[in-house]
Amino acid sequence: MIIVLKKNIHEAQRESLRSFLENKGYTVKEIIGQEETVFGAVGQSGLDIREVEMLDGVASVVPISKPYKLASRELKKEDTIVTVGNVKIGGNRIAVMAGPCAIESREQISTIAGLVREAGAVILRGGAFKPRTSPYAFQGLGEEGLQYLKEAGEKYGMPVTTEIVSPSDVDLMKNYIDMFQIGARNMQNFELLKAVGKTGMPVLLKRGLCATLEEWLMAAEYLMASGTDQIVLCERGIRTFERATRNTLDCSAIPVVQKMTHLPVIGDPSHATGLRDMVNPMSLAIVASGASGLIVEVHDHPEKAFSDGPQSLYPSQFEKLMRDIQALAPVVGKSLERIPRIIPSSLTQKQGEAYSTFNQAIAFQGERGAYSELAVRRAFDEKSSVLPCKSFADVFDAVMQGKAAYGVVPVENTLGGTINDNLDLLISHPGIQVVGEQQVRIIHNLIVLPGTKKEQITHIYSHPQGLAQCADFLKNEMPWAEAVPFFDTAGSVSFVKKTLDPTKAAIAGAPAARFHDMEILSEGIESNPRNYTRFYIICREENASLFRSAAPVNRASLQFTVGDHPGALFEALSILSKHGLNMKKLESRPIPGKPWEYSFFVETELGEEGAFTIALDELKGCCSSARVLGTFTAAL
Repeated sequence: MIIVLKKNIHEAQRESLRSFLENKGYTVKEIIGQEETVFGAVGQSGLDIREVEMLDGVASVVPISKPYKLASRELKKEDTIVTVGNVKIGGNRIAVMAGPCAIESREQISTIAGLVREAGAVILRGGAFKPRTSPYAFQGLGEEGLQYLKEAGEKYGMPVTTEIVSPSDVDLMKNYIDMFQIGARNMQNFELLKAVGKTGMPVLLKRGLCATLEEWLMAAEYLMASGTDQIVLCERGIRTFERATRNTLDCSAIPVVQKMTHLPVIGDPSHATGLRDMVNPMSLAIVASGASGLIVEVHDHPEKAFSDGPQSLYPSQFEKLMRDIQALAPVVGKSLERIPRIIPSSLTQKQGEAYSTFNQAIAFQGERGAYSELAVRRAFDEKSSVLPCKSFADVFDAVMQGKAAYGVVPVENTLGGTINDNLDLLISHPGIQVVGEQQVRIIHNLIVLPGTKKEQITHIYSHPQGLAQCADFLKNEMPWAEAVPFFDTAGSVSFVKKTLDPTKAAIAGAPAARFHDMEILSEGIESNPRNYTRFYIICREENASLFRSAAPVNRASLQFTVGDHPGALFEALSILSKHGLNMKKLESRPIPGKPWEYSFFVETELGEEGAFTIALDELKGCCSSARVLGTFTAAL
């Protein structure tokens, strides 16, 4: 059943309701949506729903009619976004997994990993345990293959996935991989599903050879009931009477199953067709049908492959496929998932020499554990050193003075709007360029000294914006505590720790709690879960090409001033429109020393090849001044 909670429900009522349901034999999943929060209660109890409706904090109760309860759209209307390492699958993303059918050697998987990563793949696949139709066929390298897969993934900054065939291998494999893969032949191996589900790790669940959509979702239900909700469904073709292809790709299943479940769906054109020449067109068909991604087999020498060579793409074919998907993505309202990470092995000699600058640090504003540091960790290697700065201006100064190779600064928040200070600093530092972008969801938590009880807290510290974004929690859950503005969210955690006072708490992100060894008392306390901050990655001009090598550039930031006459701004913006440049952001900024005069900050897509260069020349001709602040790859 679905229990819709009242918006003003107290924590004590929430926990009481959860305990009541669990004592009745139900498994309870809490789902926080945009407009309401619900409990999904799954079990075989004969409880009368009217008994639940009368409990405190319950708005309504809705029975789930589908046999797949947790996977049903009835339980969760919003799409689930599955996180695999640093990759997101679902929503408006198209995530591409690629690699060989089987891991044959350390050199083979490493070579292919580099090729598919350069082309745009974000997850590395490769088989270590191969369930084959013939007992005499290559069965995989086992744990040795897992080791090679993990090494290749770490080398190129890619999470990895491989197929599991036996429940006894779960404990071994979870130490090597980021995502389990359940093959078509094991879709209804329920003991395997339960063992994998208990890990809580992401799972790629392929549709069985002759499985109905309901049977497919019931297999997902086994995984969810066992402990994981990070499940990606994979349509890989079904067995029919047609023998022209290996299987029959059921593209119609993708939009149908998306109406049935909130879980993301991807496609496997390699196994669906079994023919290399059909993989690319069927991949585009899968994307066009609304899938959230692909899993494709790629081999540098398919003719020598130990397994499934005829259906494996050559690297050049995979590269073309990625370009075609990028062109198709806007048509279906999606974008390619990217990993904006620098790969040392892919750099030229000159870039490799410049790469040593990363030892200097990546600068950000705030204390350790700040959301800005989280953006750093997602944009750069986890082992990169960081340089916390007191102010945004200090970040720019650190980059200009060479104390930091790069800086990461926030430019916009979905709730608070533009951070104008950083636009002004960018405009006033002509030697600094924007080279990248990173988006971070802001998840606020109530953080305390270990062992602190909620009723002990009398003062809660955080940045004024953080306090405002948690206003509902403060009002409903902590009305007796005083909200105290602080200069920084992560800094408030450091302050509370230093006081050693259990009456004080802070609101900040989980990284700040981990860094300072503090306890999270309440998670996700922000009033609006759609709270994201967009960060710019900045650097001096000599380091710009190094970062941009990580992904194709598709956006530019500009600053220009116009003359003082009617239609001056319209004339400038018309140039962008004429050349098909889609403007994404427009801000006016006061010009220092010139009262009541303004410059304009614009973000625009680059359009077709060469369009931006032509438009920029025309813009310089009609404006008093025009300058490119940077070009970069837009994040999703």
